[in-house]
Amino acid sequence: MSYQSEAQLEQALIDQLAGQGFVMVTITDGADLLLNLKEQLEAFNGHSYSDREFKKVLNHLGKGSFFDKAEKLRDRFMLERDDATSAYVRFFDADDAGANHWQVTHQVTQQGTYKNRYDVTILANGLPVTHIELKRRGLEMKEAFNQINRYQRHSFAANDGLYQYTQLFVVSNGVNTKYYSNNGGANSFKQTNYWADEKNRIVPELADFAQAFLTPEHLTRMIGRYIVLNTMKQLMVLRPYQVYATEAIVRTVEQGEGNGYIWHTTGSGKTLTSFKASQIVTKMPDVFKVVFVVDRKDLDYQTMREFNEFRKGSVDATSNTKSLVTQLVDDTKLIVTTVQKLNNAVSKAVYAKQLAPVKGEKMVFIFDECHRSQFGETHQRIVDFFPRHQLFGFTGTPIFAENASRNALGKRTTRDLFGDCLHKYVITDAIRDEKVLRFGVEYVGRYRNTSRTFVDIDVEAIDTTEVLNSEQRLEKITDYIIAHYDAKTFNRDFTSIFAVSSIDNLIIYYDLFQRKKEAGEHDLRIAPIFTYRTNEEDADANDLVVDESSMFGLAAEAPSRYGSQHSREKLDEMMGHYNAQYGTSFSTQDKGFENYFKDLGKRIKEREKKGALDEDRVDILLVVSMFLTGFDAKKINTMWVDKNLRYHGLIQAFSRTNRILGEKKVQGNIVCFRNLKEATDEAITLYSNTEALETVIMPDFDQVRDKLVEALAGLQEVAPDLASVDQLLGETAELGFVTAFRRVIRAVNLAETYADFSWDDLPIDEQDYEDYKAKYLDLYEKVKNNTQKEKVSVLDDIDFEVELIHRDKINVDYILRLLGRLRETRTPQQAAKEKKAILDMIAGEVKLRSKRELIEKFIEEHLPLIHDVDAIPDEFERYVQKEKTLALGRICEEENLDRAQFAALMESYIYSNREPIRDDIFRCLDSRPSVLMAREIGERILTRMRDFVDTFVTAMVA
Repeated sequence: MSYQSEAQLEQALIDQLAGQGFVMVTITDGADLLLNLKEQLEAFNGHSYSDREFKKVLNHLGKGSFFDKAEKLRDRFMLERDDATSAYVRFFDADDAGANHWQVTHQVTQQGTYKNRYDVTILANGLPVTHIELKRRGLEMKEAFNQINRYQRHSFAANDGLYQYTQLFVVSNGVNTKYYSNNGGANSFKQTNYWADEKNRIVPELADFAQAFLTPEHLTRMIGRYIVLNTMKQLMVLRPYQVYATEAIVRTVEQGEGNGYIWHTTGSGKTLTSFKASQIVTKMPDVFKVVFVVDRKDLDYQTMREFNEFRKGSVDATSNTKSLVTQLVDDTKLIVTTVQKLNNAVSKAVYAKQLAPVKGEKMVFIFDECHRSQFGETHQRIVDFFPRHQLFGFTGTPIFAENASRNALGKRTTRDLFGDCLHKYVITDAIRDEKVLRFGVEYVGRYRNTSRTFVDIDVEAIDTTEVLNSEQRLEKITDYIIAHYDAKTFNRDFTSIFAVSSIDNLIIYYDLFQRKKEAGEHDLRIAPIFTYRTNEEDADANDLVVDESSMFGLAAEAPSRYGSQHSREKLDEMMGHYNAQYGTSFSTQDKGFENYFKDLGKRIKEREKKGALDEDRVDILLVVSMFLTGFDAKKINTMWVDKNLRYHGLIQAFSRTNRILGEKKVQGNIVCFRNLKEATDEAITLYSNTEALETVIMPDFDQVRDKLVEALAGLQEVAPDLASVDQLLGETAELGFVTAFRRVIRAVNLAETYADFSWDDLPIDEQDYEDYKAKYLDLYEKVKNNTQKEKVSVLDDIDFEVELIHRDKINVDYILRLLGRLRETRTPQQAAKEKKAILDMIAGEVKLRSKRELIEKFIEEHLPLIHDVDAIPDEFERYVQKEKTLALGRICEEENLDRAQFAALMESYIYSNREPIRDDIFRCLDSRPSVLMAREIGERILTRMRDFVDTFVTAMVA
C-alpha cells in the first residue's frame, strides 16, 4: 500500500507556496540564514550595511526573549552608520503585504543543545515569521506540536535567536492542519486552532489551508493586526471567527451607517474580539469615541483590566457618572463604562450643558452581553442623545421571539435593537473546534408525586412546592453532593457551583452543610453569596437568571420570606465562617459585601494560575443567581442545580462549567435535582440547531462504559498482562503500548465523572489498572530523562498526557498518614502488604515518582526507629532536609560547582520558579567550559537542578 510520505507532503507544500507569492530560497544552516537576512533587510530598507553596521543590527535582534523579539519585529531600530549618520532599520510592514520580501525555505539545520532540522520556514525580510512542522498522514498532529516545543528548548536560541522571531506555528499531517502563536514553548495543544471560512466550516487539509492562510496578504494581516502582544508577555492570535467578527464591525463602521450584533457562544473569547474591534475603530479619523458598555459594576473594572492586559493603558474605566461625562468630552478614545452610568449621563439635566458639544460627534457603542442590558428605555435614551451613533452588541445567547419577555415597550428581540447578526459562532461550532467543552448532564432523584406513587425525576417534572422545598429532600441532596463531590471534581482539583431556587433554600442548604461539617461528615469549603435587599429602581434588563445584585446596579434576587433583615444577618453569619476559613474580615457593612463579592470571584478564578495555593481553594460556590452569567473561571467543572432554568438563562448557567483547561477536564458536569431535560433540549435547540443535542450533551454512561471496555480490549491486545509490558521489543512496540494505554486513561478519566462508574463492571480491576499505569510511567520517565542521546526516539514527541494520572489526594501528607498506619501494623505479613501498597501508590502518582527512592529509604532506615506515630511528619522533615543537603553537595562535587554560589542559584530558582540562564550556571563553575561543551554541560546541570526540585521541593506539602 502506498501513501504520501512526509518528504512528499513537504515538497508539495513548497511547490504550492512558490506559486502563491513566496520566493524559494535555499538555506541550509545558521550561516546561510544570516547571509540571507542581511541581503533581505538591505532590500527592504533600501540601504546596504557594512559588516560593522550589520553586526549592530544583529546585536539588537539577538537580545531578549521571544516576546521582546515580537516587539522588535513591529518596531524600528536606530542604527548609527559608519559615517556617524543615523538611519532607521525596519523589520516588518504590518499594513502592506507587498512591501515585505516573502521567502520560503525548508530543511534548515541549527545546532543548539542538539542539532535539529526544521521542515518548512516562511521568512519576511529575512526573519523567520512562520514555521510549519509536518508529519506524514496517519500520525498525530500533536507529535509535530511537541517537536516544535523540543526545537524551542534545544535550538531556536542558536544563531542570534533568529528563529525566536517566529510569530505563527503551523502543524499538519496533511489531513488536519492547525495554527497557533509563539509563546516560547509555553503553549498547550488546546491553544491550537483550525482555520475556517466565514460560515465556520473548518479548512483542515494542508493544501486548502495553505491556499487560505499561507499567503503574503493573509500572513501580513494575521501578524500585523490579529496577534495581540499582551502585558503578560504572551502572544495571542485571534481565531478565525474572531477575525471575521472584527472585520464585520470594522467594515460596517467604514460604511458609516448601520448597526449589528455578534453572536459568539459563551466562552469563545468575545472580550479579545471586542478589544481588537475597538482598537481598530478608535484609529478611524471620523470616529470621535468608542464606548464599550457593560451592565455590571464589577465588569466595568474587569473589562478595563482585561483590555489593559491586551495593551497597557489602552482604556480608562469610569469610576462614576461624573468621570464618564469628563471622558466623553476629553481626548480619551476608548472608554469602558456601565449602562447605568451611561443612562445617568444622557438623562440627567445636570450633565446636559457639558455634553452639548459632543452630541453631534460620531460615537461607536459596543455593548457587552447585549441580551441582558438593552431592553428597556435606556436604549432609546442613548440613541436619541447621540444621533450619529453606531451600535454593536456581543452576546452568546441572543433574545429571540421564543424567549423574549414583555416589558413596557413590548416584546423586543436582539435583532429589533441591533439589526442584523454580523457574525455567528454557536456552541456546536465551539465544541467542534474544542474551544469549549460538552456538557455531561445527569438527573438525580426519586420523589413521591400527588398520587402518592414514586416517579423518577427524569421522567416527570416535580411541581409541588412542598416537596421541592422540604428539608428532608434538601438534606438528601446535600448528602448526595457530599458523597459524589470528589469524583466530580477530581478530588477537589476543581471548584463547583450549587445553584438553588431561593434565598430561603440557600440558607437551609448552607445550614445543612455546616451542621454536617461540624459533625465530621465532610470538610468541604462552602462559600455562599446572595443579595439581601431589593433594588431601589427597576433594572433595564431581561433575563431568566438575574446575575447581579442591587449593589452592582441590577435587580436583586427575590427576598427571603423571613425578611431582608433576617437574610442579611444570616449572610453576615456565613461571611464570618468565610473570614475564619480564609483570614479575611468581610461583612455587609459599607462596601463589605462588594469586597466579599470581588474576593470570592478572585479566589475561584485564580485557582487556574500556576502556583495557586490549595489553602485558598473554594469547593462549592452556593448561589441563587449571582455568578451564573458573565463569570469565567476555568477551574469550575461542575454545577449542581436545584432551580428551574430556561433558554438563555440555562445556557448561560451551564456554560460556567465548560471552559477548556488541559486534558483532565473533558466536560462540564451538570447534576440536576430537578427535571430540566425538556428545558435543556429546548435551549440547546434554540441556540444551535435541532441536530445539536448529541454534539452538546455527553452520551449516557452505558456508551461511555462501552468505549472504556473497547479501550481495555485494545490494551490487552498489545499487552495481555503486566509481564508482557516488560517483553516489548523496540520503541515501536513501546509506542503501541503507550498509545493503547493512553486511550484507556482518557476513557477512565471520563467514566469516573459518572455516578454509575464502578470497577466491578470492567474486565480488569483497579489494581491491574494501577499496575499498568506504573509501567506506562516507567516509559515516560525513560523518555523524559534520556537527554544525552543525539538519536531522536519515536517516543520523543509522543504526549503521555500525564496530567490525567495525577490525583491531588495522593500527596506527601497522605503518604505520611499511611506510614503511621504501617508503623502500627502488628504482623510482618501485614506490614509487607502495607509497604507494597504504599510503594505501588507512589509509583502510580506522577508527582511522587521522583520521591520514591527518598521515601523508600525513609521506610527502610528510619521508620523502624520511630516509636511515636505522631512524630513521623517531623522526623520525615528532618530526614528530607539532611538528604537535600547531601544531594546538593553531590551535584556540586560531581559538576565542579562552587557550593555557595550554586546554593544561592538554586534558592533563587526555587523562590522565583524560573529556571536560570546558562550564564548564571557557568558562573558557578570553577572554569567556564569551551564553546563546544557549553550547551551540553549547561543542559546537564539544569536537568539535575530540575530533578533536585522535583525530589525535594515540589509537592512536599499537601
